[in-house]
Amino acid sequence: MGAESAEPASTPTGAVFLSYASQDAEAAQRICAALRSAGIEVWFDQSELRGGDAWDRQIRKQIHNCALFVPVISAHSDARREGYFRREWKLAVDRTADMAEDVAFLLPVVIDGTPDASARVPDRFREAQWSRLPGGNASPAFVERVKRLVSPESTLEAAMTYPPRAVSSVMAIHEPAHASASWRWKGALLGITAVLVLGLGYLAIDRLLGSKRSIATTTTIADKSVAVLPFADLSEKHDQEYFADGMAEEILNLLMKLPELRVIGRTSSFSFKGKQVDLPSIGKALGVAYLVEGSIRRSADQIRVTAQLVDARDGTHRWSDTFKGATSDTLKLQEEIAVRVARSLDLEVSSGLPPRARIDSPEAYDYYLRGTRELDQNATESLDAAREYFQKALALAPQFAPAAVGVAEADQFKCLDGVQPDIVCPRALESVDAALKLDPRSADALAIRAQVLIGFLWDWPGAAAAIRKAEEFGGGPLTDYSAARLAYTTGDMARARPLLQRIMANDPFEPDARFDLGWHVEFKSGHFQDAESWLRRGLEISPKYASGRFMLGETLLMQGKFEEALAT
Repeated sequence: MGAESAEPASTPTGAVFLSYASQDAEAAQRICAALRSAGIEVWFDQSELRGGDAWDRQIRKQIHNCALFVPVISAHSDARREGYFRREWKLAVDRTADMAEDVAFLLPVVIDGTPDASARVPDRFREAQWSRLPGGNASPAFVERVKRLVSPESTLEAAMTYPPRAVSSVMAIHEPAHASASWRWKGALLGITAVLVLGLGYLAIDRLLGSKRSIATTTTIADKSVAVLPFADLSEKHDQEYFADGMAEEILNLLMKLPELRVIGRTSSFSFKGKQVDLPSIGKALGVAYLVEGSIRRSADQIRVTAQLVDARDGTHRWSDTFKGATSDTLKLQEEIAVRVARSLDLEVSSGLPPRARIDSPEAYDYYLRGTRELDQNATESLDAAREYFQKALALAPQFAPAAVGVAEADQFKCLDGVQPDIVCPRALESVDAALKLDPRSADALAIRAQVLIGFLWDWPGAAAAIRKAEEFGGGPLTDYSAARLAYTTGDMARARPLLQRIMANDPFEPDARFDLGWHVEFKSGHFQDAESWLRRGLEISPKYASGRFMLGETLLMQGKFEEALAT
């Protein structure tokens, strides 16, 4: 449903076409009323709701003649795989192909907390400035802006009187070599021989970050939300970066066990490492109210950790403290910091955080952190190094289950990347069994088992059983990914979509969920325009991921965009 009114006697020169899903009629009506009260012509009339060829021709004519096209975006429009409003959106996008670059025509409006980074909209909408009107309540500033845009002299300059969209600034924050190490099981696509040089658009975005522009929020920020940034290594030789990263990641993992708290995933939190971005901007980009940052100084067998909780909304400190102890006290210090964070956010942790594996050997834990660091490097040689470190940890601490899970994860990555699968995949299952023997309630080990069963043995029932047990034991990102993969592999796209959306919500700069949603869900569902949109968003975050270029090329090919497909 969209702009429903009888064709005017004469085409207005400054009319606004309001396009919306039927469930958003009330909000659209509020926008319409606010604009009309300011003397702006709006093509919107629910009393004329009807179908048929004549109605369709009229809608097409109005979109062709209007001065400004305003799509209303919401959770309702996101949930609708089909709808007449999507046809309106396509017609509007098609019209822009004949427009000069400085013509302001598209004005997307979001009426709820739907993030623009993951909204199911045409990719062209993302090049325009989005407005947020909760519930359809149009502000005077929005009405004034529309007035300027529908005026005959409206240009791109008028459209850009508001700050640049958040996604433009966010894109420069994370530039991995390819998809993140945590989810490196994809890679079965063959024939990729080259990677495109980064485009001018991406370089321009990177310059935006260099200019220290503020990064605008894309989501409604919950008060009980936090991101743990990588800790700084202040050791004398500056050779403890792996230890500082590991400290931060372990605190993050502890906080994730608190169901009342929204915690941003490692990929997104660590994407700011080495970037000169102020804390409020980081908070806005990640969509969190609070940030944990800190530093470590390690010397011989002593460790000193300084940690602080910052209110990202205004940059003020909620608390700051220094923790000292022997290196053997590292796990205790991590837990103490996590508890302080939780209590500072008024969360009940009177009995401490959920129990976790203990380790008495500082040297073994050091090997474990080194293995974790290598696992995140996302390269075949790094996986071999990670496995070796985890095995060294187990040699010194045979009961330390997280190291056994690390071995299994390294084997799983190599298995599903096609590295000697007949050897590595059975070994991965053996590694999972060893990890589960140490910790039968390890959700991550069960999720890893599911991945191997899906990708190597094609054992859907076995994978489903492993995922159900993982969910019973608390689940987590690995479990969500395994569940999503099983869903789209078996054709259950309705289940795969919300799982991938949840992953993106909790880890907004993690690219693989976007690639999966574009390729494995939308492409294989025949929704090629939606697939293209998701794949492009994945490449914005991970521009050097060659398989992503291949997926995009196939998607363009299916839409008849032959020259663009060939170039991609």
